[in-house]
Amino acid sequence: MDTQTLTLILSTFAVLLSMLTFYLLYSKQDTRKKTDPAFTTRPLQLQAYERLVILTERVALPNIVSRANQPGITAREMQLLMLESIKQEFEYNSSQQIYVSPVAWQAVNNLKEQNMLIINQIAQTLPADARGLDLGKRIMEVIIAQDKKVLHNIVLEALNYEARKLMK
Repeated sequence: MDTQTLTLILSTFAVLLSMLTFYLLYSKQDTRKKTDPAFTTRPLQLQAYERLVILTERVALPNIVSRANQPGITAREMQLLMLESIKQEFEYNSSQQIYVSPVAWQAVNNLKEQNMLIINQIAQTLPADARGLDLGKRIMEVIIAQDKKVLHNIVLEALNYEARKLMK
């Protein structure tokens, strides 16, 4: 056998061997990713549900009223503070939607929208010279009238139910 043929055979053998090694290494790595618990998204999903529970609590109307309640502000200023607070909380946690079910995310979104609607509707019923305390008082009266059927409680139950399903 001449040198060129031997070199060609050895080169072909080396290329095939390197391709086989490459294939075996990456197929083992893919298998590890599928079975290794370090690669699961469950902790991220549970953390997302935790963050959405916190978001739900923070945008609950009683909590929004208490955080925005400042002496001496007008009802309009308080309305804007509450709406801005809800928007910021929601935007800060919007990335969590990729880890939770569409139903859970829609429930949180509906809570945000409903709370903003309630704030706006109640603010519109107040006279132009109303104080922030008047707006807060009216919102709390509406919440008390709703009893336990407040939407944020329903959203919390849904989030807790889905998180518990993940933990099983």
